[in-house]
Amino acid sequence: MVLALRLGLVALTCLLVVCQARSEEKLIYPNHTVRMIVPFAAGGPADVIARLLAQLLNQSLGKPFVVENHPGAGGNLGIGLVAQAAPDGHTVLVVTSSLVVNPSLYAKVPYDIYNDLAPVTLAAVSSIVLVAHPSLQVNSVKELVERMRGVSKGAIASPGTGTTGHLAAETFKRALNLDLVHVPFNGAAPTLTAVLAGHVPLALVAAPSAAPHLKQGTLRALAVTSEKRTAVLPDVPTMAEAGVPGDQVSEVMVGILVQGRTPRATVDTLQRQISHLMAQPDIKQKLDDMGFEAVADTPDQFAGRIKIEVPKWAKVIRDAKIEMQ
Repeated sequence: MVLALRLGLVALTCLLVVCQARSEEKLIYPNHTVRMIVPFAAGGPADVIARLLAQLLNQSLGKPFVVENHPGAGGNLGIGLVAQAAPDGHTVLVVTSSLVVNPSLYAKVPYDIYNDLAPVTLAAVSSIVLVAHPSLQVNSVKELVERMRGVSKGAIASPGTGTTGHLAAETFKRALNLDLVHVPFNGAAPTLTAVLAGHVPLALVAAPSAAPHLKQGTLRALAVTSEKRTAVLPDVPTMAEAGVPGDQVSEVMVGILVQGRTPRATVDTLQRQISHLMAQPDIKQKLDDMGFEAVADTPDQFAGRIKIEVPKWAKVIRDAKIEMQ
């Protein structure tokens, strides 16, 4: 009887050890390849940051991080893939400000931004810059306003309807009561091509895309939409410094999220790794050179920003009477 009891205790101990080992194994993250979903074509801000992080996370976490581009429906297709993925942190979303704009821009999106996605961190931001073709012969927002007062109607380009550049343009022209027709393009590259060719005199585009042309002098920068000046264009004033009234702060966010039911321990592990990597001087310098500012905030801080940005852009969309898609 005693022997049987001892054997039973040994068996129970072994079972508990096995269960604990399996439980600990489940907590190890990552334990296989991680898909990094970018809901846009290659080459954009989210794609650039995703590929940089994938390379670094491969090394720091010891498992493959593979970038996959899933463009379509203004980013909704790729965002929806992550919202419907397994809640284990092995499918990661790397997305721009479309995340906070699309719920108000589209009649239906395939996700609930507050429940189907868990914020990990706002990895980086870049400013939007107001650029002008040299033929416009303006060097500041003040000169632009004076010149536009004598023009019946002008035009301003953006990378597309509902993009941060478009919404910044709507905010800008309403603040100064400028009669500017919005001309949407399919991305930053065709937008800049049109302005460089003189087809559209003005545009609001992400600073990293415009910086090379500004340095060459083929375009002129009038103001940036960030709260403070951007490192890639240190001599360009903010909208507030240029005298534009109201809230003109607008940035291209590059955020990291996972499926909404992902365990907080997994979210925190991923956030800590990204925060550590973003704090490295060589990585920060690389981001600065590309026109990005490293942020790498906490999940709660990023969640708080999302809750501010969604209604902010919803109001801009309503006020500008932008039709839902």
